[in-house]
Amino acid sequence: MSRKLFGTDGVRGVANTDPMTVETALALGQAVAHMFRNRSGRHKIVIGKDTRLSGYMFETALSAGICAMGGDVLLVGPMPTPGIAFLTHSMRADAGVVISASHNPYPDNGIKFFGRDGFKLPDDVESRIEGLMYGEHLKENRPPSPEIGRAHRIDDSTGRYIVYLKSTFPSHLSLDGMRIVVDCANGAAYRIAPQVFAELGAEVIPIGVGPNGLNINDQCGSLYPEVVSAKVKEARADLGISLDGDADRVILVDQKGEVLDGDRIMAVCAEELARKKRLARSTLVATVMSNIGLELYLKERKIKLVRAPVGDRYVVEMMRKGGYNFGGEQSGHMIFLDHATTGDGVLAALQFLAVMVESGSKASEVGHGLVTYPQILQNIRMKQRIPLESMKGFRKAQGEFEKMLGTRGRIVVRYSGTEPLLRIMVEGENRQEVEAVVRTLAEKAREEGR
Repeated sequence: MSRKLFGTDGVRGVANTDPMTVETALALGQAVAHMFRNRSGRHKIVIGKDTRLSGYMFETALSAGICAMGGDVLLVGPMPTPGIAFLTHSMRADAGVVISASHNPYPDNGIKFFGRDGFKLPDDVESRIEGLMYGEHLKENRPPSPEIGRAHRIDDSTGRYIVYLKSTFPSHLSLDGMRIVVDCANGAAYRIAPQVFAELGAEVIPIGVGPNGLNINDQCGSLYPEVVSAKVKEARADLGISLDGDADRVILVDQKGEVLDGDRIMAVCAEELARKKRLARSTLVATVMSNIGLELYLKERKIKLVRAPVGDRYVVEMMRKGGYNFGGEQSGHMIFLDHATTGDGVLAALQFLAVMVESGSKASEVGHGLVTYPQILQNIRMKQRIPLESMKGFRKAQGEFEKMLGTRGRIVVRYSGTEPLLRIMVEGENRQEVEAVVRTLAEKAREEGR
């Protein structure tokens, strides 16, 4: 069956408004517990969350649903999304649940799942979960009273994850003498991230570490790197690290206050992995949104770039299918498959820092040869999701512009995964030319979307 509830990254929406309701969470808990009851004896599911106020009610509803179907719940409290992936696998749980809307503001929330291997669930499994939720099967298969599940709180989960993160940093290196600004977005990593960098020797200047349930991602975190930039310049720090609410993505800031996006981080880390002969198949997996400048930078270094659809789960799927071990997104998701099963902002920052320390270079010096082309993204709200192939005038104009841009530019057109927004991305060598192309395509889209 097709998915109606799940989007590109789990279920997401405004808390207490359909579909992000207690009723939905309860049904999701029941369905997931039933689906993953695939071994004899007790089965267990890890639940973690970020710092949103609504996390309490969803945590309780999910726990109730899981227990009602005979599953045991392991509650870890506020924990980065990659931390849940790690704990699910290391604790031999049957599944992991993350309650988070990532970089969205606090009124939103979401629920996403990991399998026992620590990887996000594929589309077909999510479709099966929806089928269970809206059918009669769960009602007919409730366990008897003696087999109802229990909920336990895991008190040392934070420590376990911190130890794991530190183990990904080369043991012969330290961060002694480095001053680092860390913005945790008042989110899930507010305790973990500063402690990791401090224990490795850095002087840490933490910001965004006072969550109150309402201030997650509020003018802080990876969507607002200018906050870290100002603090880096004020404190004369060596690096700024800006995480999002669930800490699965990161944006960096160099010692001059310049923002380093995911493309720059990928360029640096891919080049280092290739230098050490550790980049599988000499290939980096990025998405259609990564700048063409990254592709040209890597080509000069004999590193191949392959592109996946937007979404870190699709990057991971392509990596696993093709036998690659490093990939990511311009937005800051970095997947180091030798260490983790999903994007991890803290882990990615550690790998970047390792390059800096080992080479003795400043943040502005590593990957400085990357030249990014002007790239403009415009979102057009449509009355409905008109199939792109039926927008004849728009498609004709797009084809003509693609010929004009040639190999030194790109046009990417796609719909949002959650709402009727047509996203038009254009990049090329000349900003004025790029702006003109975006403006024309936007007008064509509006004309055909009436």
